[in-house]
Amino acid sequence: MTKHDYYEVLGVSRNASDEEIKKTYRRLAMKYHPDRNQHDKASEDKFKEIKEAYEVLSDSRRRAAYDQFGHAGVNGAAGGFGGMNFGDIFGDIFGDIFGGRGGAGPQRGSDLHYTLEITLEEAVYGKTAEIMIPTLVQCSECAGSGARKGAQPVTCSDCGGYGQIRMQHGFFTVQQTCPSCQGKGRVIHDPCSSCHGRGRHRQNKKLSVKIPQGVDTGDRIRLSGEGEAGEAGAMPGDLYIQIQVLPHALFERDGKNLYCEVPISFVTAVLGGELEVPALNGRVKLKVPPETQTGKTFRVKGMGVPSVRGGDPGDLLCKVQVETPVNLTAKQKELLTQFEKTMSANNKHSPKSSSWFNKVKKFFEDMKF
Repeated sequence: MTKHDYYEVLGVSRNASDEEIKKTYRRLAMKYHPDRNQHDKASEDKFKEIKEAYEVLSDSRRRAAYDQFGHAGVNGAAGGFGGMNFGDIFGDIFGDIFGGRGGAGPQRGSDLHYTLEITLEEAVYGKTAEIMIPTLVQCSECAGSGARKGAQPVTCSDCGGYGQIRMQHGFFTVQQTCPSCQGKGRVIHDPCSSCHGRGRHRQNKKLSVKIPQGVDTGDRIRLSGEGEAGEAGAMPGDLYIQIQVLPHALFERDGKNLYCEVPISFVTAVLGGELEVPALNGRVKLKVPPETQTGKTFRVKGMGVPSVRGGDPGDLLCKVQVETPVNLTAKQKELLTQFEKTMSANNKHSPKSSSWFNKVKKFFEDMKF
């Protein structure tokens, strides 16, 4: 297989510093690592190529030989897995991916997650919420270094600042976290009295969060840099706010639309009329036509929820429920009885009943009951 120029593989110049090569390699290894690109043969091959290039360019003697003789000068030193050090492979997997490698420098702060409960009205129209987050913040006394003011952490003498040590077991080299610096690569001999060398301390942080119009349950808002402070002044994590919209007494939401059940009287259903129904931003007049059946849904355009991504708002859908009168007086019952007698015997006033009874009759005839 044709080998590519190692400098081109890593995307660095031929006079790149060791630190630049190391930094670029870590970024590319994270991107193409097999654990992050499972069942992707192209990414696996790219990862091997990146690893091979780094094995050569990170070693001063191999790099000098490669600069002078090209691939011929390093044949056998780095060739797929045959030339790789298994200790380095373990170090990449458990260090860069899982955060256990001290040589990667101070660790970025952890991301935080917070569930924010809001009302339907707040979800529809937006709001600014004040929240309190328990988190780790950078120590102001030592600016996150962990060392007393005027002092500085020193490079660990046991691992040389790499954060890991290697032990030879027969043909294998095993890489482990340095016990002296716990993988940090640095040792603090004179710790800060405020944070006791940790560089961070726990604190409740008050934040103001702007909730946009139209958010719904399950939506997330990301606040960059508002997570936990990183180690030794490293970048902080992010804060992810999960939205949870509380149930509403009148409305149910489905995307951009709002649904509302509206009870109407028997008389209104028969004769028609005008109702005043609620909307989130006021009241709406709803015209009910004569002979309205229960379950009929009326749509009020534009009275729903605005889209969080812009565009027209949804609609308000009002589903009427014809309510059977209760607690009738004797007089009212008498009037209803008289009304019933005026109804036609052929069910022309009750088309659904007529259709249903015809179906029942056919069913009995088919089943020979």
